[in-house]
Amino acid sequence: MTAIDPKHPQEDFAARGLVPRIARQDTPEGPCCAVLGVWTAAELTARPVWEALMASLQALGGTAYQAPQWDLRQIGQLDHLGAQVLWDHWGRRWPEKLQVLPAQRVVLERVAQFSMVRPPVVHPGWKDRYHAFGGTLLQIVDHVGGLMRLIGQLLLDLVRLARHPQDGPWRDVSGHLFHIGATALPITALVGFLIGVVLAYLISQQLRQFGADAFIVNILGISLIRELGPVLAAILIAGRSGSAITAQIGVMRVTEELDAMRVMGIARGYRLVMPRAMALAVVMPLISVWTTLAALLGGMLASDIAMDVTPSFFINSLPGAVKAANLFLATGKSVVFGVLIALIGCHFGLRVKPNTESLGRGTTASVVTSITVVILVDALFAVLFKSVGVRG
Repeated sequence: MTAIDPKHPQEDFAARGLVPRIARQDTPEGPCCAVLGVWTAAELTARPVWEALMASLQALGGTAYQAPQWDLRQIGQLDHLGAQVLWDHWGRRWPEKLQVLPAQRVVLERVAQFSMVRPPVVHPGWKDRYHAFGGTLLQIVDHVGGLMRLIGQLLLDLVRLARHPQDGPWRDVSGHLFHIGATALPITALVGFLIGVVLAYLISQQLRQFGADAFIVNILGISLIRELGPVLAAILIAGRSGSAITAQIGVMRVTEELDAMRVMGIARGYRLVMPRAMALAVVMPLISVWTTLAALLGGMLASDIAMDVTPSFFINSLPGAVKAANLFLATGKSVVFGVLIALIGCHFGLRVKPNTESLGRGTTASVVTSITVVILVDALFAVLFKSVGVRG
């Protein structure tokens, strides 16, 4: 086959009779579509040739199905791209009568075998939505049940530890205290300090309008000590350490370490869940206080700059503006937050399947669930203890 002029492929094809086309012919057996020209990638990929062929196929329209006979024997050459064009034009089904050469049939059958038929788009009805809602609800119930079983196992493990404290996993607890607590101090202090600065600047703009500059101590003290400090620390720990807990246990599932523990008779709850829950129960109140102090420091500096509230006035007024009950309430909330973050992280970690995709989904679900539960529990504390630490 001689070379084709790339500048004028359509004219060159037409001059040599190579243009891929379909011709209507009348035969004694009825109308017939004869496929002519060269149907290969080298010819079809030329833009003018392709546009002309598509235009002719669109003009042919429904006649492809009105003509039950197709004759491919006069094709100069046929490859898989040309066969795909014909197969798509036929609606991905065989014509009633097809005259082809054996080699052409092999190419068409191969294209028909590997051509994927798009499934029809089915819009979900109210039954499908109802079933999907039921499936989601069952998944939530399953997760809640698994979390409750984990809490029950944790209580049993704590009783076992109280009976035999010398056999407890104290090295694991101390390791988690360092990794979860000490290494989180810089980031929690930085975020708490910035939150205090931003909050003080926003509050100062409003209080300055009413000449109530001194009340910034009351607002910052109550908001940071009672609410923002514990919640902010819990959210940071949930994103930082909760995800790490899920990833650690999930990797143990992928590497079959959990199966090895089961074979060796090592209780997973006693060696994996309880040390992390104990460490977070101890660390969270301390990190909460640390974050609150950093936020108060930022608020105090911003108050001095924005409203000329001196640090000495701020420090002297803070004990009178905030009752000690708020500190105890914040500490109690932090303990609950820490235990819940540890249990949720272990829950999703133990549910990871031995593949990396499940590990990623479990880690994401752990972080999202931990943050959501922290906010919900904080709202519950706010409702139950709304009269605690508030001056009448």
